[in-house]
Amino acid sequence: MKPRSPLDQTSGMSWFPRMLDKIRLQARGELDVEYLDNLGKGMDGRCADFLRVNYEALRARTLEGGADEDVLAWCFETGRPLDKGDLFVWNAFVAKLGWNDPASGRLAKFKEAAGLGARDDIQTIAHLIDVEEGRQP
Repeated sequence: MKPRSPLDQTSGMSWFPRMLDKIRLQARGELDVEYLDNLGKGMDGRCADFLRVNYEALRARTLEGGADEDVLAWCFETGRPLDKGDLFVWNAFVAKLGWNDPASGRLAKFKEAAGLGARDDIQTIAHLIDVEEGRQP
């Protein structure tokens, strides 16, 4: 199974629901094998770091149960609360990662590997993920 889009949000925070989906899917043995090597790394790790929580502790809390909002509330209590400015910065980072920034080279490599190197319309990592996972053409 595929996790939600990087741009989906929980309580105004992008990427978070995708990260929780991957945790839950992996625990049930339903996460596609292509995600396993980077589970808890990359953007998942950056998200946990931004929230100031340990990824393994977040994983354990997620698997205890509860809605995404409950897990995010735990993150705010355990790590740090985010205000509207923090969410703006994080969401802009998620939405624009790979567009004219240090991740642009990685985006180009990912596009080539996916056979999408000629797709100039794919300008961010989030867009590439949504195309690869069938949410966008």
